[in-house]
Amino acid sequence: MQETGNADAYTKDGTIDIYGKPAMKEKTGRWRAGSFVLVTEGLAALAFTGVEVNMVLFAKTVLGQSNADAANTFSTWMGTLNMCTLFGAFLSDSYLGRYLTCVVFQGVLVIGLVLLSLSTQEFMLEPKGCGKIGDLCNKPSQAKVASFYISIYLLALGSGAIEPALATLGADQFDEEDSDENKSKTAFFSYYYVALNIGSLIAETVLAYIENLGKWVLAFWVSTLCGVLALGFLLSGTCRYRHYKPCGNPISRFCQVVVACVRKFEVNVPLNGEGLYEGENECARTIPHTGDFKYLDRAAVMTNSDKILLSIKGQSPNPWHLCTVTQVEEVKCVLRLLPIWFCTTVASMVFVQVLSLFVEQGSAMNTKISKNFHIAPASMTAFDIISTSTFIISYEKIIVPLYIKLVKKEPRIPSELQRIGIGMGISVVSMVAAGLVEQFRLRYADEGETSDLSILWQIPQYVLVGVSEAFIYVAQWEFFASQIPDGLKSLGLGLSMSSSALGSFLCTIIVAVVMKFTSKNGEKGWIPANLNEGHMDRFFFLSAVLVAFDLVLFVTCAHRFKCIKQEKREQVKETSDSTLI
Repeated sequence: MQETGNADAYTKDGTIDIYGKPAMKEKTGRWRAGSFVLVTEGLAALAFTGVEVNMVLFAKTVLGQSNADAANTFSTWMGTLNMCTLFGAFLSDSYLGRYLTCVVFQGVLVIGLVLLSLSTQEFMLEPKGCGKIGDLCNKPSQAKVASFYISIYLLALGSGAIEPALATLGADQFDEEDSDENKSKTAFFSYYYVALNIGSLIAETVLAYIENLGKWVLAFWVSTLCGVLALGFLLSGTCRYRHYKPCGNPISRFCQVVVACVRKFEVNVPLNGEGLYEGENECARTIPHTGDFKYLDRAAVMTNSDKILLSIKGQSPNPWHLCTVTQVEEVKCVLRLLPIWFCTTVASMVFVQVLSLFVEQGSAMNTKISKNFHIAPASMTAFDIISTSTFIISYEKIIVPLYIKLVKKEPRIPSELQRIGIGMGISVVSMVAAGLVEQFRLRYADEGETSDLSILWQIPQYVLVGVSEAFIYVAQWEFFASQIPDGLKSLGLGLSMSSSALGSFLCTIIVAVVMKFTSKNGEKGWIPANLNEGHMDRFFFLSAVLVAFDLVLFVTCAHRFKCIKQEKREQVKETSDSTLI
């Protein structure tokens, strides 16, 4: 135990340094360490998005795939990416820890980028100069296609696995039991999302333009360089990072609670949780008993055989028969989060439409900005990214200080759940705006497949979606990070990030169902190939109604949600001298 006089020199949240010693505030963590994580995320996002942004185009022009095959290649790849998010979170919390998970899978990302760049440079672009839009390459052999798939799935593994671990590693650099550092921890997620957006914006503009010219090799090597730089920045902060020790396999802990409950199905649960078992937990803080999900409390009820075993000195209970209260409460915490997670999944289908239906709508509008310049419909997503980043930065730096100056008092900052609700409300407005723009587009439709209405009319809906993202995603990350137990932090963020993937699947299902019911009896349907013959405005209005119902459900779930309560670490605890690397 550190001397009392020196206690303030160390963090109070149980973090340790790279050598396994209690982390010193002045030498570790804070923004100096957090900045390494932010730069790493920005560069990693740029590296990955540089490949992702034109994957469908590459599959069509270089691999010779059809539209359907290219779309399936992309959707399967992105689905794998999101599955890898949960895999990386599991390894981070269970065995490797956040730092080693980030280093290992950032290395995997770099290997994938190098393999993709080399294969494209050496034998994918045949004949030379092919790969532009309308200039197809010779169809590659199966061996060459196999090298392509190996490289992009290494990218999916590396990029997906690192995301929740990197975000959690950055948040770990701020002591949540220090009031000043806790404020910085809240702000970190906002800046993390800004870093992700800036990297994506550069890739979706500069690298996408290079790739559209057929210069795939140059674009991929730029992505590779960014991946290497990201790994370099991550390693540069090695001696400054604060760490939490991995807490073992969470899946086995969850299964132990379920098995123990089944074994004690006929055991009576004591009132108010009195007499339930709570052992020592060196890895995470103790969570006090709560009254909901009472049937799970059976796992912590001590039977006569358990009491006899515990009375023998040095004997530990069988975890598949007797679990601690904290272990049971971990399961309860996850169960409480599921309704909130489901609601954010439904809301995420709005953000999916930015990359699909919004782009299709823009393609059917007048893209001419000046006499010799046409704006690419996909480039309109820049307004989404810019508005998201601008709002996040201006919220704390401009909006809140201006509000204080005008009303002469400190504002009551909305909670994470309130901000998610506000974001959902703005999502409804964005869908209504998209529907109104579509109605105007149809009014000015020509006899072909386009309209005379300028694509610039899409700017409001993109900006509204961007502001909605700023509210929902950042608050969602903060909420899941704060309401998940210590041993499941990365898994909590991984669960949060997976909502967008499920939102994508949900949007796909809804579109398929809508088209099935609206294309009967010879009708074209709401979203036909020629949008001038359909009614995509009705689909946007339907999306607004669905998100509005989701908002009502979310408010109900948020009102009933019980926040997690964990013990405070009032003093620095001794940790082992074992090193992390």
